[in-house]
Amino acid sequence: MKKNKPLSIGALIIASAIIWGAMIVGAALILKGTPYKESINRLLIGGVITHLILIWGPLGAMFKKAKKEEGEVEEK
Repeated sequence: MKKNKPLSIGALIIASAIIWGAMIVGAALILKGTPYKESINRLLIGGVITHLILIWGPLGAMFKKAKKEEGEVEEK
């Protein structure tokens, strides 16, 4: 059976780009022929929150774990 491999940093960066690409396309679709700034603000705020929770939260945890493991290796 295959072990679950943790997400790599590259995969998280690609996911980040996909999320922001979707936000930009969504904003363009909403702006098409309309002056509704509030709709755009909600969309982009949702993108920022999603980005922070789903991408930078796990990425920060990975960095913290790598730094901790690096410190343990240096002590040995």
